[in-house]
Amino acid sequence: MGLRLIEFYGPHELLPALENFLEENEYINTWKDSLHKGEIRLKILVDTSESVELLDQLEKNFSAMKNVRIIILKVEAVIPTLKKQKPKAEIKPAETQEVLESEIEENSTEKIDRISRVELYTAVEEAATFNNTWLTMLVLSTIVAFIGLLRNNVAVIIGAMVIAPLLGPNVGLALATTLADSKLAKKSVKTLLTGIIIASVFAISLGLFFNPDPSIAEIKARTQVSISDIVLALASGCAGVLAFTTGASSVLIGVMVAVAMLPPLVTMGMLLGSGSLSASFGAAMLFAVNLIALNLAGVVTFHIKGIKPLSWWEKDKAHKAWRNAIILWSILLIILIGIISLMNYLNMLA
Repeated sequence: MGLRLIEFYGPHELLPALENFLEENEYINTWKDSLHKGEIRLKILVDTSESVELLDQLEKNFSAMKNVRIIILKVEAVIPTLKKQKPKAEIKPAETQEVLESEIEENSTEKIDRISRVELYTAVEEAATFNNTWLTMLVLSTIVAFIGLLRNNVAVIIGAMVIAPLLGPNVGLALATTLADSKLAKKSVKTLLTGIIIASVFAISLGLFFNPDPSIAEIKARTQVSISDIVLALASGCAGVLAFTTGASSVLIGVMVAVAMLPPLVTMGMLLGSGSLSASFGAAMLFAVNLIALNLAGVVTFHIKGIKPLSWWEKDKAHKAWRNAIILWSILLIILIGIISLMNYLNMLA
């Protein structure tokens, strides 16, 4: 996963604590220097997997202090090439310093194969933020998906899938549930609902004007849902969250195609606009499958990857939120399976 350069800025009074920290820990490289106005700067070059615990401990002990800032930089390359990473240890601030009391978890010899919670949160929050750029991407993706469906052109539809503006707020909702973060949850839900409404209204308007044929292969394919679609959505949702947690953005492209929600949403809207109510219901079911499966897979995967708050009281709150989310999404998924099975049975009879 590469390297990270952690930059710590704070008042000069923290120098003894930080010097003690440097003595107690071994990382690839460390630098420290004094700045103007009584400030110090500490730079730590560390393996990305080892930065997870390091950042947690820095945040626990120093982040609430006045004039303290911790900056995380992604390192593209180092010369000469590093061949071996040094082990990590706990931060032990000097007893003479007035640092925050916090519970330091025991070090684990197991290597953590994900980016830090802070990096993950920043990336997901950005993807779940509603702004002019996100709105433009949503509209463009809706247009591209509509043209691809209307022309029965798979390549054009994949283009809309890769844009995938609705993936971000769904992952944001899953992360917010895992961390019991109401602020991120509200932002994600707002962005998601706004996107669904805008895309649906736009697609309905296009359907009224162009009157698409429900028998077009690519349109028809998104009106028929089976149990395999649920399995696909769950697997793709897990892969998508893993891509976020490891910072492997290139993996997301394939996931966006597999669990894309905009094409079925556009299909639903265009068929609804053209008056094909029965077919639009099938597209709505496929959209619901992807939405529910992505969130269920997301909260499970985030939990397995060890994404959790720092303090024990936040962890307890997050565990309850995670448990409730699992129950809710599972119930909704079971209901969907029942409806899909019933629909398939009725189609067989017909």
